[in-house]
Amino acid sequence: MESDKRKRFKRLAAQRTEKVLQKLHVLGNCSNRSSYEYSEEDINKIFSEIDKAVKNTKSRFNYPRKRSQFKL
Repeated sequence: MESDKRKRFKRLAAQRTEKVLQKLHVLGNCSNRSSYEYSEEDINKIFSEIDKAVKNTKSRFNYPRKRSQFKL
């Protein structure tokens, strides 16, 4: 039997993943050269930031933060 935490994770993760995929699709609409002008540098900046954000987010799943104990 699935726990409430598991059910909540599956529901929220699916919704949030779908939103990210939709936004990427919308970003892809900017690739239309008849409507927009952009350089290779622009594209590299955009996808560099997206790659960083994906790596950062993925690392949070792979390496859970350990809460450090307070010390004086």
